[in-house]
Amino acid sequence: MNAQQPVITLLDTGHKVSIRGLSVVNDNIVWASGSSGSVAKSIDGGKTFTWMTVAGYEKRDFRDIEAFDANTAIIMGIAEPAVILKTKDGGNSWYKVFEDTTKGMFLDAMDFNKKGKGMVVGDPINKNAFLAATENGGDSWEVVKNNYKYAIPSMSEGEAFFASSGTNIKFKDDRGDISVFFTSGGKKSRLFIINECYDTLPIIQGKESTGANSIDVWKNKAVIVGGDFANDKDTTANCVLVNLKKGSFTHPQTPPHGYRSCVIYVNKKTLVTCGTSGVDVSYDGGINWQLISPLSFHVVQKAKDGKAIFLAGGRGKIAKLTLK
Repeated sequence: MNAQQPVITLLDTGHKVSIRGLSVVNDNIVWASGSSGSVAKSIDGGKTFTWMTVAGYEKRDFRDIEAFDANTAIIMGIAEPAVILKTKDGGNSWYKVFEDTTKGMFLDAMDFNKKGKGMVVGDPINKNAFLAATENGGDSWEVVKNNYKYAIPSMSEGEAFFASSGTNIKFKDDRGDISVFFTSGGKKSRLFIINECYDTLPIIQGKESTGANSIDVWKNKAVIVGGDFANDKDTTANCVLVNLKKGSFTHPQTPPHGYRSCVIYVNKKTLVTCGTSGVDVSYDGGINWQLISPLSFHVVQKAKDGKAIFLAGGRGKIAKLTLK
């Protein structure tokens, strides 16, 4: 047993906004995004939040956000026309850096490295996964085509990507090469690494509400969470531990306690996952998970440069997690 239990402190709540985008720059700077064109920002570690509605996008759902500092951030609007907007003045004004009016266009998540390279993944168009890439911090985007560098995966019937937390894609370049990991869900759920595909992802799948929702990577290991959001207390095959070196998959001995929409590595051994039925922590690399709160959250993120951990969810709920 752990002598000191983790503590979740609610910082802001009551807004009629569903927050699914969360980006923690450091221990002081936190950005969040969600429905009704909403963006929230704190520069004092969550003590106070400034809420803003993006002009002209009052009805849009910004399911993901990537913040670089107190002034610079990118938000992703999901459905047709799909848009990505950027601010360089702290959210006072936003300008469009990407738009796609293709019928059926639905962006799901994006991720960046520290040098401003990034990628966004979207639901299949003409049965192929949609990917667009940037190399300049999101100032411009290029739709990824099949070429020597990338192979765009073909998707199965009923297979897509969940836009539940903006975390089903992970852009990594600390493994000796650039690797982009993304994981699908629905009637079929798979793990993709650029130019590789694992068809046998042992996570619950087969219905529109099942499959993988989130992935995080720590060197040669990865963790994937999901489940069935229509039955959010079901623990059946809701978490997969991946050995990237061996290409092997295992299940936890004690899984997270229900459907989970987001997972993060805090360090090599400590992980946090959250969903509509609660928050779990693992201290042994994901082998065993303990429920620390029944509170509902969509997304959890750790400071990119720091130790602070924040959660966000429905009704404009933002919280801080303090581990032992």
